Amino acid sequence: MKFLDQAKIHIQSGNGGNGCVSFRREKFVEFGGPNGGNGGKGGDIIIKCVDGLNTLIDYRYRQHFKAKNGSPGMGSDKTGRSGEDTIIEVPRGTLILEEDNEEVIADVVNKDQSLTILKGGNGGFGNAHFKSSENQTPRTANDGENGQEKWIWLRLKLIADIGLIGLPNAGKSTLISTVSEAKPKIADYPFTTLNPVLGIAKYNDNELVIADIPGLIEGAHEGKGLGDRFLGHIERCNLLLHLIDANDTDVINSWKTVRNEISAYSKELDEKKEIIVLSKSDSIDEEKLDEKLIILKDYTNKDVFKMSSVTGKGITSILRILHDNISKTEDDDIKGWQP
Repeated sequence: MKFLDQAKIHIQSGNGGNGCVSFRREKFVEFGGPNGGNGGKGGDIIIKCVDGLNTLIDYRYRQHFKAKNGSPGMGSDKTGRSGEDTIIEVPRGTLILEEDNEEVIADVVNKDQSLTILKGGNGGFGNAHFKSSENQTPRTANDGENGQEKWIWLRLKLIADIGLIGLPNAGKSTLISTVSEAKPKIADYPFTTLNPVLGIAKYNDNELVIADIPGLIEGAHEGKGLGDRFLGHIERCNLLLHLIDANDTDVINSWKTVRNEISAYSKELDEKKEIIVLSKSDSIDEEKLDEKLIILKDYTNKDVFKMSSVTGKGITSILRILHDNISKTEDDDIKGWQP
């Protein structure tokens, strides 16, 4: 399945139905009178959060959504049928933004959460509504209100426990393919991962949701490489798992490069707890590996671990560390902003 993390769509709510001008005419009934019914309300545009989706790819091929119009009123005081609502289903973690792609309308994060984005137009009054002691036979009725329309952006930010970060070819894709059923592309060249990947790892019957984003390079926040666009997918993570290739000549510089880009992107993301791991430990001499581990630990003032996704050495320990460091809450739902 292809991945798409943002889409621009046009939405339009339904028009209200027109009111009806009608008079009661029955044989042997001496006095008639107005009996035109009101028009039906136009359908709403509703955004709904559903499980089972992790991409906005459907909205690349369909960009226009219109709710049904309300039906006009009829004689015998019959109100027109309301127009059917249009429901737009999105994954958890979807931001709804105005056309300027900056102003947030809503943040849809909880399962089955729904939000009316545009309301349909009200139906017009039929002539029965205007009957009064001074006007016994009104011959006017209201037109229904027009619906609303506008362009909006959908922007997906994946919801995961752990955000996987590092330079290109740090071993992120190999790790996520080892600990989960995810099947990212793996090859011996930079930027193998072009789109974020979600994987679910298990530790002691507990699930750990890991988000792997494309590798960062120096200047990513200025648009270099694949830029910082995908960093939004780890903003909701509880902690960051930072992989550094044990074969890198300067592991401190490798760590600093990624940290600088994260810091330039978001202060909130920069403050998240970080687990540092030297990956590909099977491909370097043990003595040199330990030397780099100590250098990195002294510089960052953080614990540094080592592992190999190929041999599996250290994987279980890393999963345990991740499990123990994830902050648990009583409610799995994330409180999002909405008006």
